[in-house]
Amino acid sequence: MSSATTNIESVLHEERVFPPPAEFSERAHVGSMEELEALRREARESPEAFWGRMAEGELHWFRKWDAVLKWEPPHAEWFVGGRINISYNCLDRHLQTWRRNKAAIIWEGEPGEQRTLTYGQLHREVARFANVLKRAGVERGDRVALYMPLIPELAIAMLACARVGAPHSVIFGGFAAQAIIDRVNDAGCKLVVTADGGFRRGSEVRLKDTVDEALKQTPSVKGCIVVQRTGSRVSMEAGRDYWWHEVIQTVADECPAEELDSEHPLYILYTSGTTGKPKGILHTTAGYLLQAHLTTKWVFDLREEDVYWCTADIGWVTGHSYVVYGPLSNGATVLMYEGAPNYPEPDRFWDIIQRHRVNVFYTAPTAIRAFIKWGEHWPLRHDLSSLRLLGTVGEPINPEAWMWYREIIGKAKCPIVDTWWQTETGAILISPLPGATPTKPGSATRPLPGVEAAVMSKTGQEAGPNEGGYLVIKRPWPSMLRTIWGDDERYRKQYWSEIDGVYFAGDGARQDEDGYFWIMGRVDDVINVSGHRLGTMEVESALVSHEAVAEAAVVGRPDELKGQGIVAFVTLEGERRATDELKEELRRHVAREIGALARPDEIRFADALPKTRSGKIMRRLLREIASSGGAVRGDTTTLEDFSVLERLRVQEEE
Repeated sequence: MSSATTNIESVLHEERVFPPPAEFSERAHVGSMEELEALRREARESPEAFWGRMAEGELHWFRKWDAVLKWEPPHAEWFVGGRINISYNCLDRHLQTWRRNKAAIIWEGEPGEQRTLTYGQLHREVARFANVLKRAGVERGDRVALYMPLIPELAIAMLACARVGAPHSVIFGGFAAQAIIDRVNDAGCKLVVTADGGFRRGSEVRLKDTVDEALKQTPSVKGCIVVQRTGSRVSMEAGRDYWWHEVIQTVADECPAEELDSEHPLYILYTSGTTGKPKGILHTTAGYLLQAHLTTKWVFDLREEDVYWCTADIGWVTGHSYVVYGPLSNGATVLMYEGAPNYPEPDRFWDIIQRHRVNVFYTAPTAIRAFIKWGEHWPLRHDLSSLRLLGTVGEPINPEAWMWYREIIGKAKCPIVDTWWQTETGAILISPLPGATPTKPGSATRPLPGVEAAVMSKTGQEAGPNEGGYLVIKRPWPSMLRTIWGDDERYRKQYWSEIDGVYFAGDGARQDEDGYFWIMGRVDDVINVSGHRLGTMEVESALVSHEAVAEAAVVGRPDELKGQGIVAFVTLEGERRATDELKEELRRHVAREIGALARPDEIRFADALPKTRSGKIMRRLLREIASSGGAVRGDTTTLEDFSVLERLRVQEEE
C-alpha cells in the first residue's frame, strides 16, 4: 500500500465461494465464464463496436445513429444522431407479439387490493395520460414532477412523460413540502402529478396536503393532476387541480411516441449532496435505456415466464431502472407492492412471494438485516420454492446477511446477484451474472462487459490485490449521468476532478487476487484510526457476524490520541438483552475477526437505527450524535422515522 493516509485499508477476509448451479447455467442468457469472458474481451478490445452491436440487437430505433460515442471529457454523447423513444421500447414493440396479453404489472396495495395491467392495457393507459399531458400544455422538454405512492399510475405517468419527451422528476412520496419546493424549483417543473394519499404501515400518507403547501412557493407550476387513491377529502383549487380519473376520460387512447434524439433528457432525479443541496442527476434517453435493458436481462437472467419483483420505491433510481424501464423494455411481468414489509405482520414479503409465485427477488441489505432481526420463523412459514434468483442493491451486504439470505430465503439453490451501482451510473456496473460467475459472500464480483472499473489511490495509481483505495470507472459507459441539472461545474468537480481522467464513484473498494471487487462503503464513511483508514462496512460486517447482532452501524468520532475513535451502534437479535458484558464480548469479537486496530472504542445498543426512506442507514446523523453529545443539526428531510433519532438522543443524555 502506498500510504496509509491516502488509501483505505481492507481488513475483511472471506474465503467461501459458490459456483452457479449447473441447472441454472444450462438455461441462462450467459451460461459460462467462457461466454462472459468473450463478451468482456469484445467490449475491451472494440468498445464502440460492442455497444453498437448491443444497441442494434436489443432496442427499437426510428433512426440509426451516426456515431456510437462522442467523448469530450467529462461529457459523453451516445448513439449520436439516433432517434428513439423509451415508451415505445417498453410498450409498442411488444404489442405485435403474444406479449400484448401478457401481464406487464401486477400491483398489490398495502390494504390488499390487487390490479393487473397487460401490456396492451398499459399501452392504452400511457397513451391516454400522454394526451392529458399535452392538453395540460406540456411540450417536449418541459419538466414534470411526480410525487406519488407506489401505484401503477406512477409508472404510467413516467412512461407518458417519456412518450411526449417531457423529462420527469420523481420525488419520493414521503418527502416534506420543502423537499418538493427545492426540487420543483431547481428543475423548473411545469406540472405536478400526485395522489390524495397512499398507505404505509396501516396509516394514510396524505400527499395532496403536502403538495398544496409546496405549491405556494413553486411559481413555475401551472397545474396539478391528482390520482384518487385513498378516497380522503382533499382541497382542489379550481383552474389548477384536476382529478386523474376525470381528465383521462376526455382524451383519446392513441398517442404516437415522439421520435426523440438519443441524447434527449429523460429524467432528473435528485440525490442528497454533502453540501445539503440536492443534486439533480440528469439521465438521457438511448444510452440509459440500453444499459438498463441489458443489465436487467443479464443480471436477473429474465425468462418470459418469470414474475419479477424489485422491492424498491420508484422514487429512487433502483425503481426507475429496475421496476420500470429495464424490466418493461424486456417484456417482463413486474410485481409492485405499495406498502411496508412488516404490515400487517413481518411476513408480508414472504406472503406476497408465495401468493404471486415470484421467481426473481431484488431487495436491499438493510431489508435483509431487518428480516434477520424479525426472525427466520416468518419466512419459514411460507412456500418460497418459486424463487430461482435473489439480488441485493443499495449498499454493501455483509457476508453473514448474504449467507442468511442464501440459506433461509434461497434454500441454498438460488444464485445471489450482489449489485454495485449508483443514481449517477444509471444501471448496474459491477455484479455477478448468475449463470456464469462464482460468487463470494459480500463481494459484487467483477464489472460487467463494457465497464472498466479499477481501485486507485488518490494519486491515480492502481492498487494491488487486497489493497484498499478508491473505486473509479476508467471509460465512459452508456447509462452514465450527463451532468448535474443547472450546475455543470459541480458535475465536473465532484465526479471528474478527484482523480485525474477517471470517474470518481465516492466509494472505497479493494480487489482480491481473483479480481473481485469488495465495496467498503462511502469514502466519507471512512474512519482514520492512528493513521489507518478503515472502511466502516468491514467493522460492521464483523459485528453482524456475532450471533447476538442483527444490525450495526459504525462511525468515527474525534479522538485526541488516535485522530478518530470507533463508535458502533448495534441492534440486537430478537430477545437478546443489552449488557455491559455483551459490549465487551462484541469488542473482543471484532478484534478477533479483523484485528485490534478495528476494536470499537464504544458500543451503543439501539432498538433501531436512523434510516432514509429507501432503507439506507444515515451514518451522517450517527456521526453527529457520537461527536456532539446528542445534538443533530444536519438535514433530516430523508429520515423515515424521527422517533429513532429522539430515542438515540435521549439515550445519549442518560
